[in-house]
Amino acid sequence: MPSGTAPGRTAVTVSLDQLRRCHIAVDLGAARTRVYVKGVGLVVDEPSVAAVNIRSGALIAVGALAEKMTGRTPEYIRVVRPISGGTVVDIEMAQRMIRHLLGEKLRRQLRRKPRLRAAACTPHLSDPLAQRASVETLVGLGARRVELVDTLIAAAVGCGLPVEQPTATMIVVSGAATTQLAVLSLGSIVTAERIPVGGNAIDNAVIQHLRTQHELLLPSQSVRPLQLALHGNGLHSHGPESTEIHGRDVATGLARSVQVDTAAVRNAIHTPLTSVIDGIGKVLRDCPPDLVADLADRGITMVGGSALLPGFDQMLRDATGMPVRIADRPDVCAVLGLGAMLEGNVKPLAFDPLTEVEE
Repeated sequence: MPSGTAPGRTAVTVSLDQLRRCHIAVDLGAARTRVYVKGVGLVVDEPSVAAVNIRSGALIAVGALAEKMTGRTPEYIRVVRPISGGTVVDIEMAQRMIRHLLGEKLRRQLRRKPRLRAAACTPHLSDPLAQRASVETLVGLGARRVELVDTLIAAAVGCGLPVEQPTATMIVVSGAATTQLAVLSLGSIVTAERIPVGGNAIDNAVIQHLRTQHELLLPSQSVRPLQLALHGNGLHSHGPESTEIHGRDVATGLARSVQVDTAAVRNAIHTPLTSVIDGIGKVLRDCPPDLVADLADRGITMVGGSALLPGFDQMLRDATGMPVRIADRPDVCAVLGLGAMLEGNVKPLAFDPLTEVEE
């Protein structure tokens, strides 16, 4: 029977023994799907997108190729995203997408496992239905047992934080749909927040600003390169004062170029990011004073694809006054953390029970 860790159980030590028996680890993200195979490493890192022929139901493309089709398909081809906010919203399509991303050769290798076990990341405080959807997705791919691990724990392990030690570490996981914040100590989550603001909200803020202020429609796939070009040295005023942007006129539908004031775009991006700063403040207020003192030295570690937004780290430094660093390979920290647990590279802090002395 498939199973998963019970909601609310967030300690690293809860299922380490079970995780060492798993064969694959999966991170089902709203933006990208990643698969780690024990003994092999990261084998899949592709966009969570599929293109389907709605007339025949045939799968046309998955991953990067399907993402390139967004907004460019005829009416009988639909581009779908079966995963939203770390939750599988279309189980059947998610299974078809992952099968094709794995490839026939790797699927044959996994089918040889007599009792295939899988591990998956689950967003912090995800509801039981969302957890069940993740489990059923992997069960449909042949897994006999599924272990669920909190994304915050997996990401902290993946970026090398000493989560098992009795000192505070703070992590900010910035994904496409949500941002998760937590203070960790002794392998468990002390306090955490989940904010419905991520890379998609930042993209939408840029698109809405250009539409409202310049009556310009920007192709969705041009937003992230635009952010990199606009900000120069980040979300600060050190970058170029203006940048030429190409898009489509709202009224005429014709191609048009405009000079965009970068300061105005920075202000538009700051608006959704203030929710992240408010969330950090709430986490720190709910945290014991001794752990907050640890964070003054250790600071905040940022992971997730949106952590790479230029100047986001400096914005958090200015708002909190604490050191902020971006993890190495922040976009794959969660799946690499799961992989480390599968490989047995994570050792829990062992406590020897004290012998009571009778007087």
